[in-house]
Amino acid sequence: MKIKVNRLSDLDEAAQSLLSFAGDNKFFIFEGDMGAGKTTFIKAIAAALGVLDTVSSPTFSIVNEYVAGEDVIYHFDFYRIKSIQEAYDIGYEEYFYSGHTCFIEWPEKIQELLPESYIKVEIFTVNENERMLSVSKI
Repeated sequence: MKIKVNRLSDLDEAAQSLLSFAGDNKFFIFEGDMGAGKTTFIKAIAAALGVLDTVSSPTFSIVNEYVAGEDVIYHFDFYRIKSIQEAYDIGYEEYFYSGHTCFIEWPEKIQELLPESYIKVEIFTVNENERMLSVSKI
């Protein structure tokens, strides 16, 4: 599935489209260059899921936790990890296999730890304001 985002105000609709496409799948990976808008899109998805907390990049903490009604959302940013061992050290299995929603930024750093199935979101920068999202089920 392709989703074109022409401006920030399109993100709410894009988030709804993504969630409809995902169905029951609660594991999402986000790929894109630095500054492509991964965290910005995750904020829109979290809002669509009912998160009232401030959503921000967990660059230094590696994982942030948000509450969305009955669900918990785990938001990971693996950009700064230096080895796969750091993912083991934070107990990634407890998060990834909890049955709760997981958003993963920089998944290529932990590729071998990803579950068998997930939703892959690739964000491509068209220009300063426009993005093209490519969404697939893996």
